[in-house]
Amino acid sequence: MKVLGLMSGTSADGVDLVLAELAGRPPALEHRVLEHRYQPYPEDLGVRVRLAQQNRQTGTRDLGLLHADLGRFFAAAAAPFKGRAELAALAGQTVWHEPPSFTWQLGEASWLAEALGAPVVHDFRPADLAAGGEGAPLVPYPDLLLYGEKGVRRSIHNIGGISNLTYLPGRDAAGVVAFDTGPGNCLIDEAAALLGEPYDPEGSIAASGRVDEALLEAWLDHAYLRQPPPKSTGREVWKLERLAFVGRLRGADLLATVTAFTARTIVNAYRDFVLPRGLDEVWVAGGGVKNKTLMQGIRDGLPVPVKSFEEVGRDPMVREALAFAVLGYLRFLNLPNVLPQTTGARRAAVAGRVTLPARAV
Repeated sequence: MKVLGLMSGTSADGVDLVLAELAGRPPALEHRVLEHRYQPYPEDLGVRVRLAQQNRQTGTRDLGLLHADLGRFFAAAAAPFKGRAELAALAGQTVWHEPPSFTWQLGEASWLAEALGAPVVHDFRPADLAAGGEGAPLVPYPDLLLYGEKGVRRSIHNIGGISNLTYLPGRDAAGVVAFDTGPGNCLIDEAAALLGEPYDPEGSIAASGRVDEALLEAWLDHAYLRQPPPKSTGREVWKLERLAFVGRLRGADLLATVTAFTARTIVNAYRDFVLPRGLDEVWVAGGGVKNKTLMQGIRDGLPVPVKSFEEVGRDPMVREALAFAVLGYLRFLNLPNVLPQTTGARRAAVAGRVTLPARAV
């Protein structure tokens, strides 16, 4: 089956679309990536998404229009795949994630189903939430099927707006550990925006600044960072305004300190919760792999090889959209697609709602 995965991450900059050919059933799942596209949000749409993430776009009409406009955007981005995609899996744009109360992903799936003329699997998180889980992370089971290797203790790490990892002890599902480590690019991008930049190119601004070690140590005392997995978090938690005394930093020094903080949260997550289990290597995907300063901080802090997806012959921007394609494929087969130990759920959920295209009477 040819499945189109659409992923809009917490960076809220656009959507990655991956068309993959999937065959078989777990544990013998076969896959082949056929095409990858990226479509950025128009400036106005991106601003509206970020306002919603900051709880600053709270009118019912505004949120309803954003939900519909995101649906139209996803449909337009997916239009080139019409006639090729037999199924789509839509992650949706997360604007708030507050387990166990609720989680909210926007983007009306009916627009996408109509544009493709194919079923769309969407709203993956609520089923796990109802089963007692956090609704995240969702990608560990696809990670196991796609990247698990017998005899190799590997971590698949993604640095988007939020940073998350999946620890794979070979091919054993029972041993998989996955969780959000904390901030990924979100604080770095927010600090860069204060300088009029959308992000810090390759971490060059951070590299020119000075790290405030005292503030760094204070920020590392955050309760979430000490909490053992399973756990998940979101941009509503990681904002510059919530970091103590952040106002005393400016320019490159601010970027240097938040970049060092992000690297240390990742390193400490491995040291506290992963390295004691045994680890051979880390593969890193997501936009954060382009930040050389951040990547060097992670490499300096870990005693195992840290490689980008590109270094192991894979596209670092494909990982999450491909994972959602797998999630949608498993849901279409009516198979469990979430590992309960990674979300804290009572049982493995068959997660995702299915929306069909309108049919002529």
